[in-house]
Amino acid sequence: MQTLEQLRAGALAGATWLQLRCGLTEFPREIFELADTLEILELSGNALDSLPDDLPRLHKLRIIFCSDNPFTELPEVLGRCPALTMVGFKACRITTVPGAALSERLRWLILTDNRIAELPREIGRCTDMQKLMLSGNRLHALPPELANCSKLELLRIASNRLAALPDWLLAMPRLTWLACAGNPFNEKQAAAPSPVRSIHWHELQVLHKLGEGASGVIHQATLDGTTVAVKIFKGAMTSDGSPEHEMAASIGAGRHPNLIPVLGTVPDHPEQRPALVMPLMDPRLRNLAGPPSFVTCTRDVYADGQQFSTGTLLGIARGIASAAAHLHARGIMHGDLYAHNILNCGEGNAVLGDLGGASMFEPGSTLAAALQRLEVRAFGCLLEELLERCEDELPKVRTLALDCMHLSPDARPAFANIVARLAY
Repeated sequence: MQTLEQLRAGALAGATWLQLRCGLTEFPREIFELADTLEILELSGNALDSLPDDLPRLHKLRIIFCSDNPFTELPEVLGRCPALTMVGFKACRITTVPGAALSERLRWLILTDNRIAELPREIGRCTDMQKLMLSGNRLHALPPELANCSKLELLRIASNRLAALPDWLLAMPRLTWLACAGNPFNEKQAAAPSPVRSIHWHELQVLHKLGEGASGVIHQATLDGTTVAVKIFKGAMTSDGSPEHEMAASIGAGRHPNLIPVLGTVPDHPEQRPALVMPLMDPRLRNLAGPPSFVTCTRDVYADGQQFSTGTLLGIARGIASAAAHLHARGIMHGDLYAHNILNCGEGNAVLGDLGGASMFEPGSTLAAALQRLEVRAFGCLLEELLERCEDELPKVRTLALDCMHLSPDARPAFANIVARLAY
């Protein structure tokens, strides 16, 4: 992170990425000295409530983050920035999104955890939009013009006030990763499933931190002489939704060899935070890939030179297809079926984790079938990525991937059919 003093002294000349977090109440005019080079501007965590009208002078600016600032309106000037493709205003106080603020070039828009009750119809002009994050707002409906955004792949609308999912949304050709828990249409399905063991805090000996994600921190601990993992939720709204819905889905998932089971919940955390106790995973398991980058937007980032043998690819594919079929049979859509949420030992055993984007529904319903077809496309994307890095051609798997990614959702196979097609 840079400082305002460095900026004013000219020490940041030529910078392409600028991050200032220093209690700013006004946009520093010195930023315009970087107009010929600046591409990414991070001003999150300040006290800004407006942006200057001449912001388009930053003619190379591609990405701007202004989260955790007291904006009440998404600034219209954003729509005039010539190169802007990614906008992040999470956890502000935004109630109004003017149509003029939405550039037709936008690929990624983050408005999580605000006070937005309505989106402008102009969002339909954002035909390059691939990622739209709206969880934790007050939306009663989605504008039908959003259907024009045919490239949209990831949509986060959890914890809003939606009475239903419109038919046109579920028919969008590339919609793949959807989080929609915590809306009136699925309140009953989001209720906590069959109870698991209550594990009191004094029963755990918490040792050290293992990792941290958007929704919580995972610690290693011991329980009854056994090493376990404890996920302590932060309690804040994430782009995927709320911790309560992640916990409900994690418990409701039950037991499956390709899922991380829940051993119990902690009812009496010292800071009253929700927490789950899970088995400690085999240390040989590693994330299959890294999450999407600013460049890839919706696609995961694999290690350079990463390759999969035929056996490893089929092992991963069969395990994840089986896990997804199991979840859907229990009325759970994972919502974030990605390689970066899959643990793999390099020999084909695969474990699907992170139910932060999960949504619950009534199994066997019309909605259930529509949601499964979205998840099937996510599985097709995973197969495509694995095939790109496989030593063999595998024509049957390639055909399956294409079928899963069919632009007509009704033409995609169900997970039961996918499991059968992979059984060779």
